[in-house]
Amino acid sequence: MGCGSMGEIKIAIAGVGNCASSLIQGLFYYKNVTGGVVPGLMHPVLGGYKILDIKPVVAFDIDARKVGRDLSEAIFAKPNCTKIFCGDVPKLEVLVQMAPVLDGVAEHMKEYPEDKRFVISSKGPVNIVDVLRQSGAEVLINYMPVGSQKATELYANACLSAGVAMINCVPVFIASDAEWAGRFEKRRLPIVGDDVKSQVGATIIHRVLAKLFSQRGVEISRTYQLNTGGNTDFLNMLERSRLELKRKSKTEAVQSQLPASLEPENIHIGPSDYIPWLLDNKVCFLRIEGKNFGDVPLELELRLSVEDSPNSAGITVDAIRCCKLALDRPVGGVLESVSAYFMKHPIKQYSDEEARQRVERFIAGEIER
Repeated sequence: MGCGSMGEIKIAIAGVGNCASSLIQGLFYYKNVTGGVVPGLMHPVLGGYKILDIKPVVAFDIDARKVGRDLSEAIFAKPNCTKIFCGDVPKLEVLVQMAPVLDGVAEHMKEYPEDKRFVISSKGPVNIVDVLRQSGAEVLINYMPVGSQKATELYANACLSAGVAMINCVPVFIASDAEWAGRFEKRRLPIVGDDVKSQVGATIIHRVLAKLFSQRGVEISRTYQLNTGGNTDFLNMLERSRLELKRKSKTEAVQSQLPASLEPENIHIGPSDYIPWLLDNKVCFLRIEGKNFGDVPLELELRLSVEDSPNSAGITVDAIRCCKLALDRPVGGVLESVSAYFMKHPIKQYSDEEARQRVERFIAGEIER
């Protein structure tokens, strides 16, 4: 791949939390990458686009410590707690805009210290559609908290109105919903979603192991995946009513790799608890029980510890560039291969290896989606 740039990719960010912090830090951490094999990146250059070609032009949040500040400062403001691996992010000349709160803040959060929770700004919300149009944004990345159905739908509608592609990183079903998918198709706007699947996280490891057991003739009888963490995502998810789609997304991601779905009582996947001192570190406990040759029992237990938000950003930088390729071609609607490889709850599930091969063909331009 050559070193020449294909031009800028102007992005909007909805939710300036830990994931946004890792994404923005990454743009400058990898600013000199022009190709080759680079630790931490799946595609140093993707379809001619480098990491540095990604340019934030607008951002939205509701927290008083972020609204009105330059994005370069807001990404390090509380309650963000992810690791700082690139602290010298230059001023971006992008002020964080106040968004409508809607269902973006769980009620129970107010019981926790301010440095651990959201603090709602007193500023009035902007008109999201108008701001998107004025910014020239091409792709919006949705980082709303889990359970933010109304807020996510607000941004999806805004993208449709403003003519902006969307990457839905949260478990609200937009790209995997036929009606929403049809609306993006009609507007000839690419969409990738739903619910980002980290580079090497609990979901993809669970999926790959489930597929391996099946391919090697092992019948899985029971499995669980328990996750703990100390960021606002885990604090938010203490309100169990916000978890329905999250559990469904993660569970279906694993069930889709089995020859026959397990009964609900034999599979449990989802957040377990909020442990403040873990910060943005997520610890996953995974167990698979099955039957091997001669119905002899087989058990696997695994513990994964990973910084949650950089793990997400490593996927998002590729999803952004794939969206830009679709805009260039132009291709609208759900990017099925990209969604299948990068998201937990795509409109169509494939094995991770087949999805990876389809994404490579998409990048090469051999297939549309």
